[in-house]
Amino acid sequence: MTRRLTVWMCAAAIGLAAAVCPGVEKGPSAAETRPEPKNPIKGYTNTPLVPGTTWHIHDPNRPQPKYVQPKYDGKPVPSPAGATVLFDGTSLDKWRNKKWKLVDGAMQVTKGGQQSVASFGDMHLHVEWLVPKGLKGYCQKQGNSGVYMMCKYEIQVLNCYDNRTYPDGMTAAMYGQYPPRVNACRKPGQWQSFDIHFKAPVFKDGKLVSGAYVTVYHNNVLVHDNRMYMGPSVWRKVAQYKPHAAKAPISLQAHGSPVKYRNIWVAPLTRTLGPDAPKSGK
Repeated sequence: MTRRLTVWMCAAAIGLAAAVCPGVEKGPSAAETRPEPKNPIKGYTNTPLVPGTTWHIHDPNRPQPKYVQPKYDGKPVPSPAGATVLFDGTSLDKWRNKKWKLVDGAMQVTKGGQQSVASFGDMHLHVEWLVPKGLKGYCQKQGNSGVYMMCKYEIQVLNCYDNRTYPDGMTAAMYGQYPPRVNACRKPGQWQSFDIHFKAPVFKDGKLVSGAYVTVYHNNVLVHDNRMYMGPSVWRKVAQYKPHAAKAPISLQAHGSPVKYRNIWVAPLTRTLGPDAPKSGK
């Protein structure tokens, strides 16, 4: 048998195996096919340093977190027993801004921010959100919004699947302070989830006793583990605590992008958070 015929027969056999055996991969995995974003990053190098780091607030040169596969399938997560459902897709009764649109079981950002009628302190907050496909622009113009605990402590909403921005302002960042440990974004047009375990700050006699802490899962991937906010989230400034009420509303940011939210519920905080709590690591 000639060498040319042997090569042809081997190639044909491989092709046949790929056609009839579903377990045979024809190409790279989903993780390998994610486009590596190359867009410019608009940020700041004339802002103060983030305390304890060598990076400026909103520094475009801060390392981008590694992309990992999300572990959320995009389906609504049922609220557990004892949870308070703030939005089930049917009305805005538990929210103050009635200008937001109800669209296919979701509420869509229009004009003005959104606030819950009820106030909360310590909690497990579950939020599902979607950045639409085809938005123009890049960096902070790709679905900019945010989830605020107590109207002060933000976890950023943005498309960072195929879009780069300054890391302390990317998806799931503790805005202006800490990037997520990894990038677990799904594609634009797909539903994503946050599970935010939040311990409110404690003040006594006008002084801070304990800061606000969060453990955050983005698409069921741990991205912040018992991490303390340096203070309320602010733009281009160092965060600083000032005494405030023990409970306050949850707020959703309007920043010019038609982001959608659905299936929002609050359950009691069952995790131990704070300076003496162990790191979960998973």
